[in-house]
Amino acid sequence: MAVASSLSADRLPRHVAIVMDGNGRWAKKRFLPRVAGHKQGVNALRNTVQACLDRGVQVLTVFAFSSENWNRPVDEVSGLMELLAVALSREVPKLHQSGVQLYLPGDRASLSPRVQKALAQAEALTADNRRLVLNVCFNYGGRWDIAQAARRLVAEGREITEAALSETTALAHVGDPDLLIRTGGEMRISNFLLWQSAYTELVFTPCLWPDFDAQALDVALTEYASRERRFGQTSEQVASASGAAHA
Repeated sequence: MAVASSLSADRLPRHVAIVMDGNGRWAKKRFLPRVAGHKQGVNALRNTVQACLDRGVQVLTVFAFSSENWNRPVDEVSGLMELLAVALSREVPKLHQSGVQLYLPGDRASLSPRVQKALAQAEALTADNRRLVLNVCFNYGGRWDIAQAARRLVAEGREITEAALSETTALAHVGDPDLLIRTGGEMRISNFLLWQSAYTELVFTPCLWPDFDAQALDVALTEYASRERRFGQTSEQVASASGAAHA
């Protein structure tokens, strides 16, 4: 039985974000090229999407390729681009059949026209699906996101406020994540969802991303459910508000 299966709906996060780290180390441990780890990571993502569907998570946001990843070895970057093209052709129809709405937030200006077209087609195909929103952040960076939102507000002649920035970021369509999981043992968020994660609960796991499965997700969900989310209030205020809501 899944650990999270006993959690009530109000204790589950609505929006889960994941830094999918450890693909290269997973491959190195097996004396395989790094791209082999990324390929296995696609399988882990497929399984995690299904686990979120099964558990009632409404939004899943994953960090697939950061704006800093262009600095990796050329063969790894080209392998990732090829893997993206293959994954889009194979996985998007399956996601569509499962009722998943796909978004691919990130800076598309530096991507090839072929890749840009494939991303747009994937979003268009799944636009009417409602079971789960899947954001695959590709060529994304948290600082880029804040900067592009600010530039857009300036171009539109709007005042730069917290509310306006929140409405203009690349993830404005889903709201802030409740839970952010980072696999691979590192304890940082690496320029991921910087604006959106102000009050997000963080869970770090040593599990390498290709080994991440439904059980590992359940451990993180259970950890999240044990947290008290105060948003700047005291424990007494939170308890009082919760009591009033259930009265």
